Amino acid sequence: MAALIVAAIAIGLYFHYHGRITTDDAQVDGHITPISSKVYGKVSEVLVSDYEQVKAGQILVRIDPRDIEADVAKKKAALILAESQERAAQVGVPLTQETTTSGSNSADAQLSAAEAEYARAQTSYERDSTAELAYARANVAARQASYDRAQADLDRMKPLAAKAEISKQQFDSFLAAARVTESDLKAAEEKLRAAEKNAEIAKAVLLASKARVTQAHAAVQGAQANRKQVTIRTAELSSAKAAVSKARAELEAAELQLSYTTIVAPVGGVVTKKTVEVGEIVQPGQGMFVLIPLHDVWVRANFKETQLANVRPGQKAEVHVDMYGKTFPGHVNSIAGATGSRLSLLPPENATGNYVKVVQRIPVKIVLDPIPPDKAVLRPGMNVEATIFTK
Repeated sequence: MAALIVAAIAIGLYFHYHGRITTDDAQVDGHITPISSKVYGKVSEVLVSDYEQVKAGQILVRIDPRDIEADVAKKKAALILAESQERAAQVGVPLTQETTTSGSNSADAQLSAAEAEYARAQTSYERDSTAELAYARANVAARQASYDRAQADLDRMKPLAAKAEISKQQFDSFLAAARVTESDLKAAEEKLRAAEKNAEIAKAVLLASKARVTQAHAAVQGAQANRKQVTIRTAELSSAKAAVSKARAELEAAELQLSYTTIVAPVGGVVTKKTVEVGEIVQPGQGMFVLIPLHDVWVRANFKETQLANVRPGQKAEVHVDMYGKTFPGHVNSIAGATGSRLSLLPPENATGNYVKVVQRIPVKIVLDPIPPDKAVLRPGMNVEATIFTK
């Protein structure tokens, strides 16, 4: 009789476990949605707390918008200015077409003024690049000679001072003289650099003056052929229109930045790992917390490679959750393309000669059938036991 009971139990266990594989190396997984700032600013309000359930579109954090509001106002003013310049340019084109007023006198006066300015700049450049620079270089050479002499005197006095053949006061005087000459040398070098800089500035001024002379010549030629101004006015109108488009785009970008000061939930979920506080200065990209949508979770079960020969996507599965002591149905969604160890931060290296064959585990994604929230809520990271029915 006992043998029959044992046999019945064995047969029952065989049929129960035949065509199924099980692992307790399984965890609930889900989407982790990081929430971060897209703008720089001071946090003025934090409207959620850790582990609070929020809905999609709910306001989470407000960043002080005053700096960006000021930028928006600036961009609006720039757009108004650009639009006014565009209207002025539109008026200028027909006005130039109908009017042929000559500006020769004004252009000639500007040319004379530009040539006079160029002459003054040329004189200043010649002075700064010759006399002043030569004086500064000579001064550096003289100071260098004094410094070298003082250093030589100091070097001769050092062994005498070490042997106490001269007094400390005498040695200190040589040391002070060396330091004074060093300071004089540095000052002279600074003056030389300043003189070189002045020469560069004078050269830049000279070139700018020369450019203005060229510009004045062009203005004279333009005044003599006023009819060509129609093309210029048309180009100015095109430029004004482009400036309007640019100002409008910059305003839209600033308004978009302003919208980023109010951070809303992109999805519904539970607030987790909150690190932001009121008064904190946040940077673009700085994480504040994460949202975990508990309605969209699955199970990542790590099965031994020897168990997966007959596993296919679509097969029925079930997951036992210790928290509730219940089993929930689902199905195999997909099988990972590599083992868990291969996808780890430091994959194993088997080329060292001490290889030991170890059965690897391959992750399998199991999607659960919808679970009513009042029946159970699965959270990412929970350990569960997964079973797949291969037959």
